[in-house]
Amino acid sequence: MDSRICDMLGIEFPLVAFSHCRDVVVEVSKAGGFGVFGAATITPEQLEIELSWIDEHIDGKPYGVDLILPNKYEGKGEQKSPDEVLAMLPVEHIDFVNGILEAHGVSSDDVDDAARRDSMGFANNLSIEGALGHLDVAFAHPIKLIANALGVPPKEMLARGRQNGVAVAALVGAKSHALNQVQAGVDILVVAGGEAGGHCGSVSTMVLVPEIHAAIQDHGDTPILAAGGIVTGRQMAACMAMGASGVWTGSVWLTTAEGETNPVVKEKMLAASSSDTVRSRSRTGKYTRQLRSPWTDAWQRADAPDPLPLPLQRMIAHPALMKVDKLSQSGHKGAQDLATYYVGQGVGLMNASQSARGVVYDFKEDFANAYERLSKAIGA
Repeated sequence: MDSRICDMLGIEFPLVAFSHCRDVVVEVSKAGGFGVFGAATITPEQLEIELSWIDEHIDGKPYGVDLILPNKYEGKGEQKSPDEVLAMLPVEHIDFVNGILEAHGVSSDDVDDAARRDSMGFANNLSIEGALGHLDVAFAHPIKLIANALGVPPKEMLARGRQNGVAVAALVGAKSHALNQVQAGVDILVVAGGEAGGHCGSVSTMVLVPEIHAAIQDHGDTPILAAGGIVTGRQMAACMAMGASGVWTGSVWLTTAEGETNPVVKEKMLAASSSDTVRSRSRTGKYTRQLRSPWTDAWQRADAPDPLPLPLQRMIAHPALMKVDKLSQSGHKGAQDLATYYVGQGVGLMNASQSARGVVYDFKEDFANAYERLSKAIGA
């Protein structure tokens, strides 16, 4: 395809797939798209294992890595011991989470400080000091793109990208953020609308993509990957008609055969409509779109405490949700009800599980059909 993203990344079809599953990354790239491995929650040692596996199985096809290095978060620039961090977690929030679990027959006995300590690795990864190990690992492999979420990529990431010929992408959810990214020198803008799963803003993809495309024209026309609720080729065609050079997708891979998603949650997603997701601060302290469940409903109640800032809220929520995830797969009804995961509003169009390659091929066919319809509409 004639796309700047295809030219930059050396791919056939400008479909970028973000996934925490290495199998999805490999299968998408081998099918002509571009897989991006999400590394924000793992250690550099784990990242080395995952990227080495990808290198061995991807047949030389291009791929990328995604990190989360926010410009703002609680405790940035401070050196606190694990005990000091735990002391920052209010008893009110701990009790509230325990109450949610126990109301659904899930014991909170082992959702304790030991479990919360285990979740502290993510907090360390948010800082450039903590992420240097990830950058060292990533740039030691033949990646073609490195992406950052929740802020302007740090200077170290931008510099290493230039030195290694690796495109640097940044996720944005507002026009002002996009202008800041362009001025910082990013190579690709991932423009994520409020329909997106995970961290997202409130402006829809349909509005945000053309708004940002128009706003950046005086600053070099940085290529855009549209994101947010995109799970079909016809949506991809619509976004490219609005100025995007391709799309960044995440949710659609969660229901694939290779996807890392808990089978219980996968079935809930396949049965869900576009109205069965909610933007909530209950998981990380920042707004994320996720599958609605009694967990998200509880945090909307009048008696719910205000979620803590990132990364403290994740330390409150993650141990509980990991227990729910595990128990749900053993047949525990209360845990199955509570189970939730990040997913965008496009979940309403995700009605059947198939292989990751099958999704890529469906995108290509649906895109071509949409292009043909538009061509007929204008008499071309």
